[in-house]
Amino acid sequence: MLDSPVTENGDIGELVTAASRGDTRAWNTIVNRYGRLVSAVCRQWRLSDADAADVSQTVWLRLFEQLDRLRDPRALPAWLLTTTRRECHHLHRAAKRELPGATAARLEGQADATAASIDDGLLRRERGAAVRAAFDELPTHCRELLELLLQDPPTPYEEISARLGVPCGGIGPNRARCLERLRRNPRFRAFMSERTYQAAR
Repeated sequence: MLDSPVTENGDIGELVTAASRGDTRAWNTIVNRYGRLVSAVCRQWRLSDADAADVSQTVWLRLFEQLDRLRDPRALPAWLLTTTRRECHHLHRAAKRELPGATAARLEGQADATAASIDDGLLRRERGAAVRAAFDELPTHCRELLELLLQDPPTPYEEISARLGVPCGGIGPNRARCLERLRRNPRFRAFMSERTYQAAR
């Protein structure tokens, strides 16, 4: 791999693109930034330190192999979440075959119950950053309209009409169009659902 001036605070899409081109610093930044997410999944599956290390190594190897094939580089956190869960599940099933039936069933139930609560704090921060980035890419009139509507309490339509020069009857349709543009943004879509996580592969 080669070194290049990619900062630790770089956009995830830029980091993935740079790493796929052989940038060592970008790759290390990705591993450092998202290593906590991979570890959190392993903790929720209650893996031993050795098993967690094996899963982590496998996940990063698979990412290295798939970097240039990610459909949307900005969906990387979702890809890591899904891939780590899958590797933990494979490891868990392999171990279950070596345990008595009742013990295996109990452990499987515990894993299923906790898998959905993976490091919520980290995911919320990633989701918030994605939504803010998608919002910043909206046209100015959409940002202004949504900012007024999202105030607490929401700005009355009459005031929005006066401030933005939009008829009251046009505020609702404009709001719907702006929200649809936001939903179509890849940064936003990456955190919409588990199906999107899997589609990013």
